[in-house]
Amino acid sequence: MNKRATNLICEYFLPTIVCIGLALALGATPWLQRLENITLDNITQFRVHYQTPPDPRVVVVGVDDASIDAFGLWPWKRVVHGEFMYAVSHVNPSAVAWDILFLEPSDFDGELTKGAAMLNGRVVFGAYASDDDPGQPPLVPASNRSLLRVDGDVKKIPSSQFALRPVHALQQVGLTAFCDTPAGPDGVRRHVPMLQRIGSGIYPSLSLQTLMLHGNLSPQQVRVVLGEAIYLEGETLQRRIPIDEQGRYLINYRFGQKESNNVGFAAVTISHMEHYVFNKPHPEKPDLKGKILLVGQFSTGLSDNGLTPFGAETPLVLVHANVLDNILREDYARRAPLWPVLTGALLIGVIGLLLYSTRTLAQQALFGLGVPAAYLAFAAAFWTNWSLWLPLLWPVLGFGGLQVFMIVRQLVREQRAKMQIKGMFGTYLSPELVNRMIESGESPQLGGHEETITAYFSDIQSFSTFSEKLPPDRLVELMNEYLTACTDIVLEEGGSLDKYIGDAVVMMFGAPMPLPNHALRACIASQRVQLKLAELREKWKSEGDRWPSIVHEMQSRIGLNSGPVIVGNMGSRTRFNYTMMGDNVNLAARMESGAKNWGVYSMCTEATREACVRDGGDRVVFRPLGRIVVKGRSSAVPIFEIIGLKENVTEKTRECMRLFEQGLESYYARDWDGALALFAQSGELEPNQPGATPGVRTNPSRVYSEIASLYKVAPPPENWEGEYVMTVK
Repeated sequence: MNKRATNLICEYFLPTIVCIGLALALGATPWLQRLENITLDNITQFRVHYQTPPDPRVVVVGVDDASIDAFGLWPWKRVVHGEFMYAVSHVNPSAVAWDILFLEPSDFDGELTKGAAMLNGRVVFGAYASDDDPGQPPLVPASNRSLLRVDGDVKKIPSSQFALRPVHALQQVGLTAFCDTPAGPDGVRRHVPMLQRIGSGIYPSLSLQTLMLHGNLSPQQVRVVLGEAIYLEGETLQRRIPIDEQGRYLINYRFGQKESNNVGFAAVTISHMEHYVFNKPHPEKPDLKGKILLVGQFSTGLSDNGLTPFGAETPLVLVHANVLDNILREDYARRAPLWPVLTGALLIGVIGLLLYSTRTLAQQALFGLGVPAAYLAFAAAFWTNWSLWLPLLWPVLGFGGLQVFMIVRQLVREQRAKMQIKGMFGTYLSPELVNRMIESGESPQLGGHEETITAYFSDIQSFSTFSEKLPPDRLVELMNEYLTACTDIVLEEGGSLDKYIGDAVVMMFGAPMPLPNHALRACIASQRVQLKLAELREKWKSEGDRWPSIVHEMQSRIGLNSGPVIVGNMGSRTRFNYTMMGDNVNLAARMESGAKNWGVYSMCTEATREACVRDGGDRVVFRPLGRIVVKGRSSAVPIFEIIGLKENVTEKTRECMRLFEQGLESYYARDWDGALALFAQSGELEPNQPGATPGVRTNPSRVYSEIASLYKVAPPPENWEGEYVMTVK
C-alpha cells in the first residue's frame, strides 16, 4: 500500500470508523437507549399536530369524570354496565371490548349478562395473566379460544400458569382476551403482547381478539409466525401485523386522550337509552353503528392509568386503541435497518473530513452542527409521515464525536504551526512578542504607544579586552554562554528581550505584555544575573587554562530606570523592531554606563527604587549614591546602588551602608573632613574591594573620598545642593 493510500486511511477512514463504531456501541447501552426513547417520545408528541385524525371505526368509551358524576363513585354496580350494553346493542357495533375486569361474582351479574347477551356475542371481556391460582370455575372453551396456527419457538411468548378471567356467566355470552400492557425497562409501554401463553394454549390479546371479532375471523383464520407477523386471513379483513419473536407488537402511538376518538360512558348510555328505549330523539347521540367500542377508565382518579409517550397518567385503554388504529390503517412503526444508516453515517463522516478538515473552525462548527440538526429533522419527518424509526442518537453522537476529533486535530495542527513559528521567530524576538503576534492574527504594523515600564541595560566591563584576548570562535562561545544565562533569568522574571548590541543586553519589563510589578521584577532579575555571573566565573576558573584570566574576572554592569516610554514597532516599512524609546530609556542607559564612575555594578534611579519598595518592601536592598546630572540632562537625578537581595546582604555590608549614608550627610553639609573620615571607615567594609574582588577597580566609598578631597580644595558654588555633574556618558 502506497503512502498516499495509507495517509488517506489514517486521516479520514480510520477516525470515522472509530467514532461511528464507538457511538454505535454506546447506542446499545441502557442509558442511551433510554435517552433515545425519550427523544422519540418528544417527536411523537410533536407529530400529533400534523397527522390525520384517528380511524373513525375505533371509538373509545371512557369512564370519565362526567360519567362518575352521573353514576356515582367507582366501582359501579354491574347493572350500569348492563344498561350500557343494552343501550348500544340497538346500533349493532361490530365489537364491544372491555378493558375492565369483571372477576368477582356480583348480585347484578344477571343484568350484566342480559346486556351482553343483547350484543349477540359481539363482546370481548378483558382477562389478566397470573401466576397465582384464582380459584375460578373451569373456563368456557367457546369464550376462550386458543390460536392453533403458530410457527416458531412458543416458549418465548409471555406465559403464566393461570388467568384471571371474567365470571363464568359472562364467558358464556362473550369472548375473553388478555388486556395485559406490561411496562418496558424504562417504565413506558412501548410493546404490547399480542399473544399470551397459558399452559399449552396460546390466546389472543384484547386488541387481537377484538380485531378478529370485528373481521369475523375464527382462530383458524389467524396464522402466527413468531419474529415475523400475525396474518389475519379473513374474507373481509386481511392484515399483516409485525411482531417480534415474543409475539410483541411495537406500538405506533398516534394519539393520546385529547386526540383520540372518544366519548363518555354516561353520554353514550343516556343518549342511546333515551333515543332507542324511551323514544326521545337525542341530537347529541354519537354514531356508533358498526364501530369498535373500547370501554375503559378515563378519569384521573381511577387506577387504570400508566406511563406512555403521552405522559405518566395516560388511560391504558388508549394503548389498545392505538394498536387497533395502527392495524386497521396498516400504520405500523418500523425500525430502520442498521446497515443503511451505518453506511450513510460512515459516508457523511468521511466526506465531512475530506471537505471540511482544512476549513476554518467557524465552517467546521457550522457543518458539525448543521448535519446533526438536518439528520434529526430528517428522522423526525420520517417518523411523523411514514412511522419509520431511524436511530436518533448514536448517529448524532458518532458524528459529533467525529467533529470534535476534527476540530481537536485542527487545533493541534494549528498549535504545532504556532509552536513552529514561535520556535523560528523566538530565536530573534522575545517569546511574549511572538505570542502576541500569533494571537492577534494580524501582520505587525509600524507605530507605538506610551507604556510605563522598567528599562534594563547591561554591558560587560572592558569587553574590548575580551575581543583582543580571545579568537572569534572562543569569543562567540563565551558570549553565548553568558548571554543565555542572562536572558533566561530576565525572561523567567517576566522581562522581554529588546535586542543584543554586541555584549550589551537591552530588556524591558512591562512590555509588550503588562507586568504590574515590573520594577521589582527587574531589580530581582539584576541581582540574579550578578549571582549567576559569579557562578560562571567559578566555572570558567575551574576549567583551567581554557580561558584567560580576564574571563575569570568578568563583571557586568546593569542600569535600570522606570517610567513612561514609547513602545511599539519602529523602523522602516519593510524592516522594523519592537523596541522602546524616550527620555526614560536614555536615562536607563545612563545608569548602566554611569555605574562604572561610582564603582558599582547595578544602579537604578529613584523611580525604580520607589516602585520596587512599593511592590516588594525590603525584598531588595538599596544604597543611595547621591544626586547626579547625567550628560544630556540639566536636572539632578537621585541614584541608588542595588546592593542585593535581602537574604544575601551581610551585616558587614549593612554597617558599610550605614557609615556611607552618614558620610553622604556630611558631604551634603560641606563637612569635608567628616565625610572623608566616614568614607574611609565605610571603604574598609565595602563588599567590592580592588585587588580582592575579581574585576573591581573602585567602589562608592573610594569615589566619594576622591570627590570630597577635590571639594575640600576647591569647594562647589554656594548654590550647590549636593549634585554631581557627569562629564561622560
